[in-house]
Amino acid sequence: MKAIDLRSDTVTQPTPDMRAAMAAAPLGDDVFGDDPSVNALQDKIAGLLGFEAALFVPTGTQSNLCAVLSHCQRGDEYIVGQMQHAYRWEGGGAAVFGSVQPQPLEHQPDGTLAVADIAAAIKPDDPHFARSRLLALENTLGGKVLPLAYLQEATAFARSKGLSTHLDGARLFNAAVAQAAASGGDARVEARRIAGLFDSVSVCFSKGLGAPVGSALCGSKELIGRARRIRKMAGGGMRQAGVLAAAATYALDHHVERLAQDHALARRLAEGLAGIEGFQVEPPQTNILFVDLVGPAREKSAGLVDALAREGVLATGLYRLRFVTHLDVDAAGVDRAIAAVRAYFHA
Repeated sequence: MKAIDLRSDTVTQPTPDMRAAMAAAPLGDDVFGDDPSVNALQDKIAGLLGFEAALFVPTGTQSNLCAVLSHCQRGDEYIVGQMQHAYRWEGGGAAVFGSVQPQPLEHQPDGTLAVADIAAAIKPDDPHFARSRLLALENTLGGKVLPLAYLQEATAFARSKGLSTHLDGARLFNAAVAQAAASGGDARVEARRIAGLFDSVSVCFSKGLGAPVGSALCGSKELIGRARRIRKMAGGGMRQAGVLAAAATYALDHHVERLAQDHALARRLAEGLAGIEGFQVEPPQTNILFVDLVGPAREKSAGLVDALAREGVLATGLYRLRFVTHLDVDAAGVDRAIAAVRAYFHA
């Protein structure tokens, strides 16, 4: 029986049509700047989000690293949330490789960073302190969509204090699709509206969009020029990378609007798990569902992930139980996952 893999939206396999696009991609040497498929992707994502230029990189981690090190110099700092990927799950790269200090802040319940906390974190111009240079935000954050009004307020405030702004938009299009659903608008317009508030934006193609590899960093020509040099130092200069860029281009053309299906499946999963004793299900805003276990459910939870795996349902429970829907999961798979969890708890 095929496994239902809800560990992450990074586990997706290329669709047959995506594989065909990869096989047909014209190739060059991207380090020399002459891979036509990479160049086309960079132009496409930059134009879509309203930037002058973009840089194709192997991973979102490298994209965020290139961004921070392009905005900041040694002895500078970037202000970031405690639970943002760039701070918590990227190995401290900005500090290790660039001597750029993170200043992490606690999140509000909706995932935002309070503007008052951002203000308090900005250091005075004094040799005792690192130089505050950059505000980094993430959208979505743990599947939560940061409200557009908040993004406008936070980025305007940062700019008024002389800070640059970067968005880790690994799941930017999930945020845009959710925003479009709420407003009745167009997801691509919403993505551009969000991105337009920032000096740089990182977008991941290998999560909900379903490409096998790759992210893009978007920004000004000057910033992307600096980022290209950092990418080379970080080992991210690839050669015939167009075979990967073609997958990302296919994903942008065909897999943006379908993210709404993933969001609907996450809601279906949440509804199916609701009511289990000891389950505190956080209503999902996009494709990521978190569950906190309390009381007897928590006491019995130690073997849950392994038990689900034996039933062909894969999930993670690093600090909370997490399920992520994506294009390789359908309604029948979600229902199998619900049944497996309920069977384990005899619910």
